[in-house]
Amino acid sequence: MDPDDAARLTALEESLWRPATRFDRGHLERVLADDFDEFGRSGRHWTREASMAADAEAFETVLPLPGIRVRPIGADGALLTYRSETTYPDAGVTLVSRRSSVWERVDGEWRLRFHQGTPVE
Repeated sequence: MDPDDAARLTALEESLWRPATRFDRGHLERVLADDFDEFGRSGRHWTREASMAADAEAFETVLPLPGIRVRPIGADGALLTYRSETTYPDAGVTLVSRRSSVWERVDGEWRLRFHQGTPVE
């Protein structure tokens, strides 16, 4: 995979872990594929529309994302895997998860097609 693509994908993935861009509908419209699906660490299924409509909440995630790996899937796809460590100050909890994201280049732009979080105890 081209190093520029790997850097771009890492930046896009990390943008979803910053409250300023995670809850910016315009940003999500550009980044999430039309058929985006997510299975959250809780097991909840999120569609593109549900993700864009989520209420903003305070959180802090360790960045850069620990252990991030970018692996090509064909000419226009990539699998990102990493560990997330996210603190929700209002709830007083830190959650650790293993994460995977499938990205696809559509019309020259990277779009997130699928994401899954798995709890780490």
